[in-house]
Amino acid sequence: MNRLSTSWGAFALTRHPEDPRDPLRAWDASDEYLLGHLADTGTDLSGTVAVLGDRWGALVTALQAAGPGELVQITDSYLGGRATRTNLARAGAAPDAVRLLTTQDPPPERIDVLLVRVPKSLALLEDQLHRLAPAVHEGTVIVGTGMVKEIHTSTLKLFERILGPTRTSLAVKKARLIHTTPDPAAVPGPNPWPYRYALPADAPAPGLPGRTVTNHAGVFCADRLDIGTRFLLAHLPRDLGRARVADLGCGNGVVGLAVALAEPDAELLFTDESYQAVASAEANFRAHAGEGRAAEFRVGDGLADLSPGSLDLVLNNPPFHSHQATTDRTARRMFADARRALRPGGELWVVGNRHLGHHVTLRRIFGNGELVASDPKFVILRAVRR
Repeated sequence: MNRLSTSWGAFALTRHPEDPRDPLRAWDASDEYLLGHLADTGTDLSGTVAVLGDRWGALVTALQAAGPGELVQITDSYLGGRATRTNLARAGAAPDAVRLLTTQDPPPERIDVLLVRVPKSLALLEDQLHRLAPAVHEGTVIVGTGMVKEIHTSTLKLFERILGPTRTSLAVKKARLIHTTPDPAAVPGPNPWPYRYALPADAPAPGLPGRTVTNHAGVFCADRLDIGTRFLLAHLPRDLGRARVADLGCGNGVVGLAVALAEPDAELLFTDESYQAVASAEANFRAHAGEGRAAEFRVGDGLADLSPGSLDLVLNNPPFHSHQATTDRTARRMFADARRALRPGGELWVVGNRHLGHHVTLRRIFGNGELVASDPKFVILRAVRR
C-alpha cells in the first residue's frame, strides 16, 4: 500500500484485488500532476466534477476531501470501481461522496469540471468524449492527464476535434497535462462507436463467417478478428453436450458465440472486467445465437465470485498488460480462479503467445498441462482439474 500526498491530505491507496506482493502503485505522476494543478490554480470544484478514466480511484479519493458540489467517476473497469470503493472507504468518505458510473451508463447532464485520465485505448477516449461533449458548456474547465508516452498527437487531436482548442503543458516527472477550451461551435461529427464489421469468410469456426459483430470502444482488437482468437477458434473442443462453458475475459464474445453456434445444448457464461466488453458480447450473442437461447453475462472479477465446481469448461485468452505495465498477474489469477470454479475433470483451455510461459504457470496451479496446438506465434494449452 502506498500513500498519495495532496493539498487535501495523504491517502493510502491500493489496487484491486489487494496484494502486498504487487509492486505496482494505485497512482502515478500524472495523477499527482493533475491534483497539484487543481490545487495550485484554485480551480472551482463547487459544481459537477466528472472524472473519466480514474484507474484505481486515486483522483476521486483525493478530490472528495476538497468538498466539490458533485463528484462523478466514470470507468470501464470493474476492478477499478472496486478499488475506488475500497480507497474511498479507507479515506473515511461518506458512502454518497462520489457518484460511480460506468462507461455504459448515461453521463451527467451538465459538467462544470471535466478531468480525463487518458486511457490506453484511443477508441475508448474518442467514444467517451463524444458521450460527454453535450454536457460541456462554455465555462467548463477541461484538464486531461497522462504520462508522456501515453499522450500522442492523435490524443490531442481528439480533444481538439470533439471539445475545442487544446494545448499541452511542460512535462513533469514524465507526465503532462492537456488543457482544452470548450468551443460551443465545435462540430465533432457522429460518434463512430460501437463499430461493426463482418467476420471474414475464412473465420475458422462453423457458423461464424460473414456474421456482423458489434464492438464497443475499448474492446481488444475491435476492428478485426485478432490472430490469437482466430487460432483458438480453429481448435475449440467439440461435442460438449450440456456442458457449462465460460468465456473468461470474453472481449466481444466471439469465442463463446462460436461455442453456442456449434453446441446447441451448451450453457454459456460470458465474463469480463470491462463493461464495454460484456456489452459487446451480449449484443453479439443476442444477434446471432437464436431466439430463446439463454446465456449469462457478468461484469466482474473473472470467475472469483462463481461457486466452486460449477463449470465444465473455461476458454481464456488472458491479457498480459495492466494498463501500460507488462505483467502475468492477471493471467495467474484467471488460472487459479478457473481451477476453483471447475468441477473435477473440468478443463481450462488457454491461448497465448509462446514466449509468455503459461505452461509453467498452469502446471504450478493445476499440477498438469498439455499442448493442444501451436504455430510460430501462439500455443493452445489444456489443463484438467483433478
